[in-house]
Amino acid sequence: MVLAELADLVLPGACAGCGAERVRLTYGTCVTCVVALETLRPRVASPTPPPAGFPACVAVGPYSGPLRGALLAYKEKGRHRLAGPLGALLAGAVAALAPPDRPVTLVPVPSTAAARRERYGDHMARLADHAARRLRAAGYRVNVVQPLRALPRPDSTSLETSERATVAVNSLRMTARIGVLQRDGGSRGTLVVADDIVTTGATLAAVARRLEEADMQVTGAAVLAATELRKISRRI
Repeated sequence: MVLAELADLVLPGACAGCGAERVRLTYGTCVTCVVALETLRPRVASPTPPPAGFPACVAVGPYSGPLRGALLAYKEKGRHRLAGPLGALLAGAVAALAPPDRPVTLVPVPSTAAARRERYGDHMARLADHAARRLRAAGYRVNVVQPLRALPRPDSTSLETSERATVAVNSLRMTARIGVLQRDGGSRGTLVVADDIVTTGATLAAVARRLEEADMQVTGAAVLAATELRKISRRI
């Protein structure tokens, strides 16, 4: 799955996963990193301790090795064609939460205006779109909706857990698209929040809180990676 998409990428420079220079290969990542990414399987992930309101969360893998390298290359180095294979990995995490016989509403965590400018677009919206295409090809009924707007927020690295939670919630606003979400992600469907990395869990908890304030029940969160300071538990 991911191997086929990575094999189609002819990107300049080093391997996106480990940084090794490519010699004869035309892969987005080297063969070793492709194999490592292919062997990842979704696992239950949770911060320790989880913040109040943290939804059930599934991560593709730990934020380390080739997955970390590929994410950084995609987000920080402008290698946007990696959105395809990374979106395919994200689709696996969504599928672990969503029964195939129910409609799925996928809500990407929003980026601030500054982050969108810096990264030439909304990196999570792009990943969510690719994940949705992969899921539709597998027979899922998927709708990607962005009912939230992210406001600038101060650096929270020095804040306590409760303070981070407050900052995260206050930085999110509902938009007029909530009607679409209520129609397609109600009690009969599965509502999944999508993000790239889970660290403290404050952002995912804040998104879930805002959606639930609008009477939307969040089934869970699908993320690509969980930081090494957070535990990744049993396989699904």
